[in-house]
Amino acid sequence: MLKQNTVPTTRRNFRNLLLATVSAAVVGAGSTVAYAQDGASELDEVIVTGYRRSLSDARDIKQDSVIAVDAIVAEDMAKFPDLNLAESLQRLPGVQITREAGEGRRISLRGLGADFSRVQLNGMEVLGNVDSAQDSRGQRSRDRAFDFNIFASELFSRVEVEKTFQASQKEGGMAGTVGLFTGRPFDTEPGFRGAVTSKVGTNEYTDDAQPRVAALLTQNWDNVFGVSFSAAYSRRRTTEQGRNTYNYEQASAGRLQAMVNAGLNISRLSAAEQAKFLSGDLYFADGNRTSSWNAEQERLGLTAAVQWRPTGTMELTLDVLHGQFTTERNELHLATRPLNSSGSIAFDTAAGAPWPSMFRTASVINDIAWDANDYVTMTDVTGTTFGSEHRRSRNENEFNQIVLTGTWDLSDRLRIDGHIGYEKSTYGTPYDDKLYMRAKGNLIANYGADGRSATFEYPGFDATNPANYAMDSFYYRGFHNESELHEGELNARSELNDTWTFSAGAAYHKFRQEGVDTFYDDNVNGTRGKTRGTSVADIADVFTNQFGSWLVGNYDRAFAKYREYHRFGPNTDGTGGALQDIENVFETTEETISGFVQADWDSEVMGRPFRGNIGLRGYSTDTRSVGWIQGDSYAYLGTSDVEGSYEGVLPALNTVLEVAPDVLLRFSATQNLNRPGLGSMAAEGSAFQNEDSGEITASRGNPNLEPYKVNAYDLGLEYYFGDVGLVAVSLFQKDITNYIGSVLLENVPFSETGVPFGTIPGATENTIVSEFSMPINIEGTNTLTGVELTVQAQLTFLPAPFDGFGVTANYTKVDADEDLTGFSPESYNATVYFETTQWGARASMSHRATWFSGYSADPMSAGTRGFEASTYVDAAAFFNIADDLQLTVDAVNLTNEKDTQFWGRNQYLYNQNQSGTTYMAGVSYKF
Repeated sequence: MLKQNTVPTTRRNFRNLLLATVSAAVVGAGSTVAYAQDGASELDEVIVTGYRRSLSDARDIKQDSVIAVDAIVAEDMAKFPDLNLAESLQRLPGVQITREAGEGRRISLRGLGADFSRVQLNGMEVLGNVDSAQDSRGQRSRDRAFDFNIFASELFSRVEVEKTFQASQKEGGMAGTVGLFTGRPFDTEPGFRGAVTSKVGTNEYTDDAQPRVAALLTQNWDNVFGVSFSAAYSRRRTTEQGRNTYNYEQASAGRLQAMVNAGLNISRLSAAEQAKFLSGDLYFADGNRTSSWNAEQERLGLTAAVQWRPTGTMELTLDVLHGQFTTERNELHLATRPLNSSGSIAFDTAAGAPWPSMFRTASVINDIAWDANDYVTMTDVTGTTFGSEHRRSRNENEFNQIVLTGTWDLSDRLRIDGHIGYEKSTYGTPYDDKLYMRAKGNLIANYGADGRSATFEYPGFDATNPANYAMDSFYYRGFHNESELHEGELNARSELNDTWTFSAGAAYHKFRQEGVDTFYDDNVNGTRGKTRGTSVADIADVFTNQFGSWLVGNYDRAFAKYREYHRFGPNTDGTGGALQDIENVFETTEETISGFVQADWDSEVMGRPFRGNIGLRGYSTDTRSVGWIQGDSYAYLGTSDVEGSYEGVLPALNTVLEVAPDVLLRFSATQNLNRPGLGSMAAEGSAFQNEDSGEITASRGNPNLEPYKVNAYDLGLEYYFGDVGLVAVSLFQKDITNYIGSVLLENVPFSETGVPFGTIPGATENTIVSEFSMPINIEGTNTLTGVELTVQAQLTFLPAPFDGFGVTANYTKVDADEDLTGFSPESYNATVYFETTQWGARASMSHRATWFSGYSADPMSAGTRGFEASTYVDAAAFFNIADDLQLTVDAVNLTNEKDTQFWGRNQYLYNQNQSGTTYMAGVSYKF
């Protein structure tokens, strides 16, 4: 459970400073408001293109906005600055990303994780999750986060990150809102336009040809009617290689003594080492694994837009988007996997039939070392039992959205706008299978004196010799998840006079998600009896990566030999039992009606331009979750059906004062919410009755959870100069309440749990449940403060040709309560670019400090996990052969950065892998 935290004095003073600033501004505005006077200065027109134009357009969006916004704009048709949306977003202050196979996947924004950032596509909220190769990176996460690698960047014309909230924006996303926008026909000049880009690349680990093509066609008939189509397709192979553990295993003293009694040989250890080994105090590395996560990815994106102005005052836009992202994954691992031991540690006792004779000898521990925290940093073992795992899966993601947007100017001062839309996102894994083989050999596993590195040696063990292996079994699994969203919005905006504009609107939002996970493992599917202990000589291949070579199972030959196939029921040969393990069966719906009123002003205070808005947004949300309750062996016991609701009003104030020409002072004080995580709301759960004591334990999700609430304050100072120049500093604070944790209730009647009492035979609504757990809202406040610094400039003061150089850089520092995870306390980005009308190049660096994905009070708990600091370097260049023909080169992850995960407060190694450098070359043509 989360601790209740007090707000430090420095944070209270920071908030008081912000409140004092806005109070002075509002009071001053109320007493000295005057109509703005027009002024203009004559500037020579400068034609800006490429990356420099992208920076200039993005800066204009930021400067003109009333709320705090950062943006990225496409350099040209079908030409986004980076190959991946998340990798472009990481160039913005306050944005940090996670990566999947070297490609940007998710973002954290201003100290809050991906679940707290709302993403909208063409104005409509969007949810889209893909898979990960690793559990620690959210392997099958189905949550409110958005995975940016589901779409190719070429489909989008711009991305905006709204860091502060205003009443006209739908509630949610307390970290901020990321807006994605696809191209439309009225974005271009009248006539027929188009662009085609074609690239091919490779990765240093895969050495394959990776095609990437995109095309955009648009026809604009005099800004009265227009159509546009775009398509993007890519295919690539990926591999991540490294060494890792499953964190740790702490075997009890009794278990260790029993293993010694069963033949485990510790005689080569000193008396003191033997005593320590048998004490039960030591934490052993679990798994000791060498891995290669290999995948073939195929991505397709299609967009279409139709725009029509039936009159000079009305505009209708229909946007359609389809996305597919498919991954064929083959994971190959060589890990310690004992047959008669504890967990997956490096030593074992003798196995019996049907295992061959080499498995019927216990391990010998030759040497051992541990640190001051009793973590074993080195083991030298003869007779280690290994597992060779070949996991294959197919993951299919599909996203479809259709949105109809309209605007109607009823007069010069009254406008009505709105949209209706529908989207559906599906994630399916038709098969996720495992082929296990076992091996017997020797291992020296050394994690360094600090436990943060890994080297494995296999003295006298030929990991490529089939004689050292035996077949084990097959696992068969599958997963499905589906989300749907219906949304409608209608707004009116009236300019009361030259100073004040009044807006009001209403919105409807209905979200539904369902899921089911299916497991048909070897304890049920019947494969053990016909496969375990048999020879692998005819079903294994040698696999090699930079960390070594070992045997892996070949599915085609193994299936043929054992007459097996992917299945969720008995084999045609009669082996296998009934499917039992069906988990995470739920359907959650969320229905919201909301509305807002907002007043915008554009005036003067003390002779300086002063603009802003103030408003209220009200909301009412009803939730319902239906889920399975399961017992022993995941047997279905009944269905839980729970409803919930919440409502509230959110105030928002945003102000911008031009304290000097091109110098803006921003302040905002807003309240927003973040809806609970989908997993926490799911009503699925479990109920068990102890056969001996008769005590009942139960758990479930909680659709009655209240949303997270945040009081957010933002103070910024910005100076604009030249074509792209910007110097900015922003201070922000978020006070978060209704944080979600877990509660354990003891001795409560079934009637108070929301779990059907019929799940336990003979129980009634008054039957006592000895332990019941579910997620709840935690009392107290979690506080987060931060600062963002931004600098970008074209170095025009340098003599030619060096005046073609430019730089962009930013730095973010966040200070937050320990319970807030998912962000780095420090991050910074820098890009140096050079551009002429003929050619250009840029290099970018992105750094984020060490960050935690979870915390535990126990210093040796794996509940504390995180990622070591990382620095990624990318580069790009172009050469214009003609005005309409361009050559491009891209390089991603030039330094082949290591992705290192840790567990525990001492940051012991959990996983370390590398994904290699990717190079791409291409040509683009526009017409």
